[in-house]
Amino acid sequence: MGARRPGCFEHQGKKGGQAIGPNPTDRGKNGTKHHLITDANGIPMAVLVGPANQHDSVPFEKLIDAVPGIRHGRGRPRRRFRKLHADKAYDFRRCRVACKVRGMLSRIARRGVETAEKLGKHRWVVERTFAWFKHFRRLMVRYERRADIHLAFLKVAASLICFSALGW
Repeated sequence: MGARRPGCFEHQGKKGGQAIGPNPTDRGKNGTKHHLITDANGIPMAVLVGPANQHDSVPFEKLIDAVPGIRHGRGRPRRRFRKLHADKAYDFRRCRVACKVRGMLSRIARRGVETAEKLGKHRWVVERTFAWFKHFRRLMVRYERRADIHLAFLKVAASLICFSALGW
């Protein structure tokens, strides 16, 4: 009898992990979607991770609630920003109601009515921030099986983007 090493005969865990779903645009391969709120300069304020087959409007309320409080001098911190720009993926009644309940003006492009050019001057800021996230190789391909670890790497990348925006 030989000495038994722990984990020697244990099988590898199930492939995939949490917050993974079949990507509808990539031949059904499993994937993850990053959800993001930025300020007007493209600095990330809140990030979330979800499965690739989940619609963008589903985690909308959780994303708005993830924005930290903003302090302006003395008194209670202002919890919400005043205006929210979003693209046509968020053109649902529940998204507009979520903004109204939180006391925010919503500027959400309407499906079938507005062209993409009108909202493009605000949308490119978010796309540029997504490009900044793609500079982190660990986020290009998801190697982690646990969603909380991948979210932690995403938040580290967001904090590094914020740090570089300070100019140090």
